[in-house]
Amino acid sequence: MSTPPVPASSDSSAQWVDEIFDGVRYGLAGRVIAEQQSPFQRVTIIESERYGKGLLLDGCWMTAERQERHYHEALVHPALCGAERIERVLVIGGGDGGTARECLRHTGVQHLDMVEIDGLVVKWSQEHLPSIGAGCWSDPRFHLTVGDGIAWVREAEAASYDVVIVDGSDPAGPAEGLFNRAFFEHCRRILRPGGVFATQSESPEAFREVHLATVRLLREVFGHADPLYGWVPMYPSGWWSWTFAAVDGPRYRDAQPERAAGVAAGCEIWSPRWQSGAFEAVPAFVERALADGG
Repeated sequence: MSTPPVPASSDSSAQWVDEIFDGVRYGLAGRVIAEQQSPFQRVTIIESERYGKGLLLDGCWMTAERQERHYHEALVHPALCGAERIERVLVIGGGDGGTARECLRHTGVQHLDMVEIDGLVVKWSQEHLPSIGAGCWSDPRFHLTVGDGIAWVREAEAASYDVVIVDGSDPAGPAEGLFNRAFFEHCRRILRPGGVFATQSESPEAFREVHLATVRLLREVFGHADPLYGWVPMYPSGWWSWTFAAVDGPRYRDAQPERAAGVAAGCEIWSPRWQSGAFEAVPAFVERALADGG
């Protein structure tokens, strides 16, 4: 899907670190400061001029210090402001800590399990990108397991979480199993009544068919699922999506005012108004495809 980061030089003073996807380069001026092959993937840390330090996995952009809120706020707050209860939260992936950080801003969260397959991602995020995880790593409500999130979901007790969030990379390599029916059905099984499931669901432009297939499958499994559209400028096309699902109706679409008020002032992107518009911003081709394909 992607090639390694490519240091290139347009002049003597700058290097470029690029993700190359489908004939397009998505790059930042900067330099690689750490790179290592873990048992699962190539982990790269860069220092960029525009967005600060950033993380790539197998040459694909994951996050950066001055980009991460576009992604993490959009993934977390519709789920945490929409679920009936939020005492117990499960995050699959999310080794940079940003999703856990945003979840733990909700005072109603009592216990958060994060299951990340790659311990090097966690270690280097703590070392090189401490502002992204911020205080999550020392929060007593936070419980980290370095292990297989797919197995965790399969083995978890039924109705054991109020919110399940999948913060995985593109559906390849160690994240491939996070985008299939069996995994989604287990996520539904472990949700409590009134629970909400959330996942990043790729770019509707750069990953059109994967995006549409994910939304369709979640609707089949949960009964209710809707994509929310925003932007992460460093990702392929810059246009991104997150999809939310629930069994008892689209409760994720309406933010509970008290919970929203507790976090909105600290957000850069998310607000109840932004969320409402982002759920409505369905492009015509997606609306037609979902209507035709279920």
